[in-house]
Amino acid sequence: MIDNTPLAERMRPKSLEELIGQSHLTGSQTFLYRAIKSGQVPSLILWGPPGVGKTTIANIIANEIKVPFYTLSAISSGVKDIREVIEKARYQMGAVLFIDEIHRFNKSQQDALLGAVEKGIIRLIGATTENPSFEVNAALLSRCQVFTLNPLEKEDLEAMIKQAMAKDILLKKKDIILEETEALLRLSGGDGRKLLNLFEIILSGIHENPIVVTNEKVIKIAQQKVALYDKSGELHYDIISAFIKSIRGSDPNAAVYWLARMIEGGEDVKFIARRLVILASEDIGNANPNALLLATNCFDAVKIIGYPESRIILSQCVTYLASSPKSNAAYIAINKAQAIVKEKGDLSVPLHLRNAPTKLMKDLNYGKDYKYAHDFEGNFVNQEFMPDEIKNLKLYDPSNNPRENELRKYLNSKWKGKYGY
Repeated sequence: MIDNTPLAERMRPKSLEELIGQSHLTGSQTFLYRAIKSGQVPSLILWGPPGVGKTTIANIIANEIKVPFYTLSAISSGVKDIREVIEKARYQMGAVLFIDEIHRFNKSQQDALLGAVEKGIIRLIGATTENPSFEVNAALLSRCQVFTLNPLEKEDLEAMIKQAMAKDILLKKKDIILEETEALLRLSGGDGRKLLNLFEIILSGIHENPIVVTNEKVIKIAQQKVALYDKSGELHYDIISAFIKSIRGSDPNAAVYWLARMIEGGEDVKFIARRLVILASEDIGNANPNALLLATNCFDAVKIIGYPESRIILSQCVTYLASSPKSNAAYIAINKAQAIVKEKGDLSVPLHLRNAPTKLMKDLNYGKDYKYAHDFEGNFVNQEFMPDEIKNLKLYDPSNNPRENELRKYLNSKWKGKYGY
């Protein structure tokens, strides 16, 4: 019955023209649009955050191309389910298999798909929130086109709400005044599905006519009904955010609590470990270089061990990282460097730093006047390594912690007067 169908499902677009957001993929001049309209859809991977349209695009493809369409969830399906679909598809032309959360498939499950995709028995559509370069087998990935979906903008999310108010069979019968949207957008975290379902819950909690939606009412009702709202795992990204921020904030107690929440919720052990590797560089960096080594070893270990024992390995790594000195200097440095590259373009490599493998290059002064650092006292010689246009530009500024203070002292002894360490 319609009454029991969530608003997000009732409002799921049936065509590309109805889809809000992702115009870089679904515009009338794009490859994907033409492929769908012509029925010549290749195997593809849809990569993007939750609630931005991956499943919707898969459903639109099913509606448009009119071929046998199979759906599997990587959470609940195994090799046996995959083989059953492939066997059916052998006798059908152009069948499509949609696999949600394909990053949760292990190697053997993905290998079971490879032959059928390679031979054209099925056209695969995989949806993932994880970088497919890391989570999809290289052989399978090479046979699929990857389409990246962007986070939804504020205007997209507000358009979804207004579209639902105007077109939904239930909401259009109500007198709704949308005074404020900030709380709705903040609590949904950019997830369109989450936004619409939250909006429906908020409306059910306002007993007045007209129904006036304000930030205060949204927050109050959401707090009262959070268990209902999150029973299907919508807290996933809120919890990982709390987890990372607890480690960054040097609180091992909160960090291990959020770790336990993820473990008890059945979170993929590699997903957790991968976040720790990123954090070890982004938030700890050279304040404690051992953090990256431990996080990397943790990732390798949990891949071998798995649950339940990997919870101990994760706990050791999490408490260590949370208790470690913090620095984001390396993270800031690469951000600055990339900004300079985008602003200045491809600046020329100074002649003395260029490689000179041929006589012609040597005649053109490639490598001339380069000074080999190990030939000098202290294995250092003062010479220019930056392009002329940005010489003396300091990108790495060590943070104030014991380890990086030592690095600052060393750099200052070498570059004093140039970079100002």
